[in-house]
Amino acid sequence: MNARVAELCGLRQFRLVDRALADPGPGEVQVRIDAVGICGSDVHSYAEGGVGDTPCQYPMVLGHEPAGVVVRVGPGVTGWNAGDRAAFEPAIYCYHCEFCRTGHHNVCANLRFMSMPGDPGFFRDYANIPARNLIAIPPGLSARDATIIEPLAVVLHSMHFVALGPSETAAVFGAGPIGLMTVICLKLAGAGRVWAVEPVAARRELARQAGADATLDPSAIDPSREILRDTGGRGVDVTIDCAATGGSTNHCLRATRNAGRVVVTGIPVEREVPLEFSPMRRKELAVYTVRRSNHETEAAREMLAGNLARFAAMITHTRPLERIAEAFHQVEHRADGVGKLVIFGCRDGPAAHES
Repeated sequence: MNARVAELCGLRQFRLVDRALADPGPGEVQVRIDAVGICGSDVHSYAEGGVGDTPCQYPMVLGHEPAGVVVRVGPGVTGWNAGDRAAFEPAIYCYHCEFCRTGHHNVCANLRFMSMPGDPGFFRDYANIPARNLIAIPPGLSARDATIIEPLAVVLHSMHFVALGPSETAAVFGAGPIGLMTVICLKLAGAGRVWAVEPVAARRELARQAGADATLDPSAIDPSREILRDTGGRGVDVTIDCAATGGSTNHCLRATRNAGRVVVTGIPVEREVPLEFSPMRRKELAVYTVRRSNHETEAAREMLAGNLARFAAMITHTRPLERIAEAFHQVEHRADGVGKLVIFGCRDGPAAHES
């Protein structure tokens, strides 16, 4: 059997090819991929040739926010049958290193991540994946909606470091999909005033709809100075940097109160990021970085199902797999008011509605 695969074959270059699809092996299931969200890290690979200090190795297959349907089960697999709907967890852990044994699976010493070099992602029609990487989709969620589960799990992981107290204030830098979900999660957790900092007008509006109490344009004003002014010079209790660009991390350091928290969820383009150490030290800030998620997938599914309209509003566009190059160009340039863009996959699956 052959299946279409969208390969990234160079900087800003995709090609759609047919590849042979093997039978699922022991412990594996074969899945039809109906929908995959485009993540910011996918755009890093597409437009910059790598993610942080991990360069692309062409050709490679991106896409790690997938959902679809089981079509076959391999030897030894129980609990899954053809026709079952599921989202697919892209991380493959070893489960025996010191980090897995202590519950830090997301920094597994032998971690594999489908969509990184050597481990194809999900911008393709079919894939064979470990059965333990499936999570059932409840009846109320479409495949399109279920693409939110993986990035929402990342946001829920970041919320462990946010450690929000009752009515605490927060500022979110960047109102792309991760930033928008962060705003929603903050408000659901009982945050007081939340600022969203975003240069793109359409995304500031999405942040307002997500629940942000104030939106700031960093291209027009100094956002950290504005937040300090709004808080009487105190600063917010916690800042979350979902952009990691344009000096946003330093703005977080400036805008956070003494003994506050700074959480960096975004991935900077640069390998080395200069930090303003003096305010960080003087205020004794706790600075956390976020590495994907760590078994928050089920919690993300339940949160999504319980607040579907709020989260699904950020999905503004869809495209079929054969138009993936156009889709990535749109997301890179934040064109046409794009929030979250979802690629619809298999030509044998449900008809895709483009928007």
